Amino acid sequence: MRVSLEQAIAALKNGEVVAIPTETVYGLAADATNDSALKKIFSTKQRPADHPLIVHIAGVAQVPDWVTDFPETAQKLAQAFWPGALTLVLPAKPRVSRVVRGGEPTVALRVPQHPLALQLLKQGNLSVAAPSANLFTQLSPTTAAHVEAGLGADIPVLDGGACSVGIESTIVSVQPDGRWQLLRPGMISEADIAAIAGMHQQIKQANAEKTVSVTPKVPGQHALHYSPRTPLDLFNDRHALMAACNTLQGAEISCAAMVIGEGGMPQCHTVVLPDQPDKAAELLYSTLHALDAMKVQRLLVELPPVSASWLAVLDRLTRAGHQ
Repeated sequence: MRVSLEQAIAALKNGEVVAIPTETVYGLAADATNDSALKKIFSTKQRPADHPLIVHIAGVAQVPDWVTDFPETAQKLAQAFWPGALTLVLPAKPRVSRVVRGGEPTVALRVPQHPLALQLLKQGNLSVAAPSANLFTQLSPTTAAHVEAGLGADIPVLDGGACSVGIESTIVSVQPDGRWQLLRPGMISEADIAAIAGMHQQIKQANAEKTVSVTPKVPGQHALHYSPRTPLDLFNDRHALMAACNTLQGAEISCAAMVIGEGGMPQCHTVVLPDQPDKAAELLYSTLHALDAMKVQRLLVELPPVSASWLAVLDRLTRAGHQ
């Protein structure tokens, strides 16, 4: 159900959930200060209650409303990448809802780089929690139509067109002493973060008895995530994918494929993603949604190279194909 900006703001202020566009993916938004509204996110998505939510704010000036510490490292990252596809995880003020925090002592904050999302936050004087607007573990939506296909036609959707980044934000935790850790890869890379922070990320220290870790729980860490309904097989090698296609067709099992870049093509419906990480990321979920809608029995997906520039796409596909 498509709604106007004014209708979306009114619904959010009335404690309802609304799917909103961001530059990464569409989010299922609720007022981040309203616990009953926040619980509707979890029930709608069928999401475990101990999974934290990312709070979308209108600007860096709002950060002190949510956190006890805003260290210089985090301030530098916010200045460099906000508005944008970077989420900062910082120590939360005690008043921040446990529902938002998933019981963690931290809160995840982001300023989205989408004009309609920013207008909603500013015009409505709102801060919204907004995980991806899909059922838990399923494909993230990058269009309003994806939201309606996944959550039903009755869900209110503010249509802002197709998402330009196409995969979820990079998540970085910053401790009060300024040390940082990459918690979820995105199109803002570890190298991008290190260059602005002026230091490499904190490495978890291990000893013979235990691993000492201060890693907070954040979205996107579930082994099975970002997954189509159709069973999906992953391949490091194009020839292996083509051989699997031939085997399946010989057994009269229908399939479709997604490959990256030019080369030999399997003898089934195939979509070719560009051999450029940012362009492939932008098209990744929309391509998987389209292949999933074909209702074939198996999807065959070529993995990108194991390299820093492809890390975010590789992460999403590895989780999508987790057995």
